[in-house]
Parts: sequence; structure tokens; C-alpha cells
Amino acid sequence: MAKILIADDSKLQKLEIAKFLIKLGHQVLEAKDGNEAVQIVEQFLPDLVLMDVVMPDCNGFSALRRIKNNEKVKHIPVIMVSTKSEDIDKIWASKQGAVGYITKPVDFNLLENEINKNL
Repeated sequence: MAKILIADDSKLQKLEIAKFLIKLGHQVLEAKDGNEAVQIVEQFLPDLVLMDVVMPDCNGFSALRRIKNNEKVKHIPVIMVSTKSEDIDKIWASKQGAVGYITKPVDFNLLENEINKNL
């Protein structure tokens, strides 16, 4: 069982992904934006982060950079989960330190494979 943070401003997206993760036996943490995600990562040290890109206040790319620039938590894998599906978004996420990129609507088989690959 892993501790996985879902950072997404959509309550429905968080609920759908959380249900899936719980069904797989994982513990779920939730954040509503990038700032909260960074705080939760630093406080609870999850095993993996699923991060939306488009969020208020602090977007997913900014939160990803903050996590990867923090020595204490930079080892935690971050998979971006977003409606942004352009190749440039995927490239940018990779350059910022993301280990994967999944587009919405979420393909749960792909999500499970990415999670297993990065835990």
C-alpha cells in the first residue's frame, strides 16, 4: 500500500481517482491546488503525487518545480494528470521533473501501470 497525493481543483476528478486508488489498496491524500500540494508533500511525504496542471493560485508545473527543488522531497515521483494534451505540455512536464504524463479523461489501466512503474 502506497500513500498517494492527488492534487486537482476538480472535486469530481479527485473523487474518481481516489475511489480507484482505494480500490487498489492505496492510501489517498488530496490537495485543491499547487500550494496545498507542496505543503502536503513536505508534511506527509507521500510515495507518489498525481498532479493536475491547470489549478488556481499555483499551477501544477509551478508546484512540480517547487517539489523538485526541495532536497527533502525531490525524490518523490510526480505524474502529471491533465486535460492539456499537447506534446509541448508533456515535454515541459518531463523537463520540470515529472516521471509521467496522463491526459484526461483518465485511462485507469494506464494510470495503474504508471503508478506501478513508479512505486
